Amino acid sequence: MDKQLEKEKVRSKVKTGIVDCDVHISPRNKDEIRSYMKPPWSYRYSGGGRGGLFGTPAPSHPMRLDAIPPNGGPTGSDPDFLREQLIDLYGIDYAILLPRSFCNLQPDPDFATAIAAAYNDWIADTWLSKYNHDGVFKGSITIAHNDPFAAAKEIERWAGHPHFVQVMTDSGARAPFGQRQYYPIYEACEKHGLPFALHPGTDGMGINIQSSPGYPTHYIEWHTSHSLTFQAHLISYLTEGVFERFPNLKIVLVEGGVAWLPTMLWRLDQEFKALRYEVPWLTKKPSEYLRDHVRITSQPLERPDNDEHLMQVLEMMDAEHILMFSSDYPHWDFDSPTRAFPKLPDAMRQRIFSQNALDLYKL
Repeated sequence: MDKQLEKEKVRSKVKTGIVDCDVHISPRNKDEIRSYMKPPWSYRYSGGGRGGLFGTPAPSHPMRLDAIPPNGGPTGSDPDFLREQLIDLYGIDYAILLPRSFCNLQPDPDFATAIAAAYNDWIADTWLSKYNHDGVFKGSITIAHNDPFAAAKEIERWAGHPHFVQVMTDSGARAPFGQRQYYPIYEACEKHGLPFALHPGTDGMGINIQSSPGYPTHYIEWHTSHSLTFQAHLISYLTEGVFERFPNLKIVLVEGGVAWLPTMLWRLDQEFKALRYEVPWLTKKPSEYLRDHVRITSQPLERPDNDEHLMQVLEMMDAEHILMFSSDYPHWDFDSPTRAFPKLPDAMRQRIFSQNALDLYKL
């Protein structure tokens, strides 16, 4: 154990105001999810699947080796151990939970919807109930986006729950998310004041299109290219006029990188000057929709050798108002809240680590 971690371990359990916007939990086994399914889906379900493309993962992927619970179960499956390693160690006020069902790779939309529903029943009964005596855990409603009408019904089913604070789906899809077939999902999200979160997963798997021109050869290539999908979805949201049609909709880009945002917006704004006749429904430059409608989580945070360069990027992207801290526990590239950033101005730090998420999720 290094000296920094030793110092962290002696901290008291005093809350620090931190909201961690990307914490992954897992069922103890596939039968825990299957118990919430009816035939024929319970007969067919064999586990969640992988979020990547590679049968042999990198040595340290997908999870921290020290995050395996004492009972030997899957990482993120033991609430007491998660509290010890994350909540208590760093004084986390709230952990936004994102279970990984990978339901969106399924070609059968009814089966995909059944998986999503089972995950929602499971997290409601466990992490948002019996494991949540202090209310620190806040959940995400899993949906299968390849059936938007069924997804909207699933949102309606859980919208009144006190601990579900957003809707979530995989970034893997057959079409960019700004297109109109997804409108029933956004209508339900806006109706109930629930942000819509995108998380990497199922790109190029099952029925979904790979975000790059073809399939990558190595894990490093695939992992570095996560941001390509997020750029495509965000450009689609902005140019299709989703935020004009749904003026109260908020989206959250989770675990797709950060530093790409300013240059993408520069290019899009520049294109808009010449091509705005294509998108007459936009009432302002694409970049001007960001603060009101888009939040982005910090992990994985691209960290250059010169911290001044990172601070410049954060300023360019209006990080003080749109960036939210995330650790990505228990993945191998976990970001500790004590190490993820260089020294931030007090006002920016407070908003990134706390206020932006408190405002978004109404905590």
